[in-house]
Amino acid sequence: MAGQRVMAVAIVAAGLAVFGAGVGPALAAVEGREIQYASGGVTLKGYLAWDSAVAGKRPGVLVVHEWWGQNEYARRRARMLAELGYVGLALDMYGDGKTAAHPEDAGKFAGEVMKNAELMKARFLAALDLLKAQPQTDPGRVAAIGYCMGGAVVLDMARAGVDLRGVASFHGSLGGANTAQPGGVKAKVLVMNGAADVFITAEQIAALKNEMVEARVDFRFINYPGAKHSFTNPDADELAERFGMPIAYNAEADRLSWDELKGFLAAVFN
Repeated sequence: MAGQRVMAVAIVAAGLAVFGAGVGPALAAVEGREIQYASGGVTLKGYLAWDSAVAGKRPGVLVVHEWWGQNEYARRRARMLAELGYVGLALDMYGDGKTAAHPEDAGKFAGEVMKNAELMKARFLAALDLLKAQPQTDPGRVAAIGYCMGGAVVLDMARAGVDLRGVASFHGSLGGANTAQPGGVKAKVLVMNGAADVFITAEQIAALKNEMVEARVDFRFINYPGAKHSFTNPDADELAERFGMPIAYNAEADRLSWDELKGFLAAVFN
C-alpha cells in the first residue's frame, strides 16, 4: 500500500510538472511597439517590449544598438529582456530610426554620435526618461546594456555618473569621453569582451581595469576565449564575408554572456 501511495504521488507530481511547464509559455505575452520621442529637436524612434502577462511595475533595461543602428537585432534583445520579465527599450542614437547597410555609413553615423559627448548623453538621457515614464516600468530600477558601439555608450554613461543600477557592455569599445572618478559611478559595471577581438588591445583592457579599481567601481571584466568582435550577433558571419570585416558569431560566447547578464540584472535589481 505504501508503495502504491508513493507511486500515485509521483504520477500526480509528474502530471503537475508537465501542466506547469505548459502554463508558463502559454501565459507569456511579450508585446513590442515602436515609440517616438525627441532630443534637441530631433525625432528619435525606439522600440519598447514588455510582457503584458506580468502584473505591476518591473525593472527597465535600455538596449543601445551596434553601429548599424536600431535594427531588428537590437529589437530582438529588447524582446528577450521582456521575456525575462523586464521592460526593454531599444533606443535610437542616430535619429529618425536611421540604420546603415554598409560599414562606411555605419562608421559615419557612429562617428557623429561618439565624437559629440553632449549629443550622446542627451539622446541616452531622453531614452532613459522615456523608459522611466512607461506605466510598466519601476523608475527606481533601471539598467542599460549595449553592443559594440552601444557597449561604449553605456560604459561612458556609467563613467559620467548617470543614475543606473547597472550597465553591461557586449564586445564594446573600452575608451570614452569620460573617466570614472571615485564616488562618481553609481552603476555596477559588467564588461564582456571577445579575447580574439582585434579592435581591443591588452593595453586598453589593462587601462580600463586600472581606471575602475582607482575609481572604486563595482566592476567585472570577462574575456571569452576565441571570441571575435560581434560575437553575440548571428548576422556577424554574413557581414564578415560580405565586407571583409574581422568579426564572427560565437554561439557559446553568446550563450554564456547572456546567462552572465541574467545573473547580473537579477543582482542589481534585487
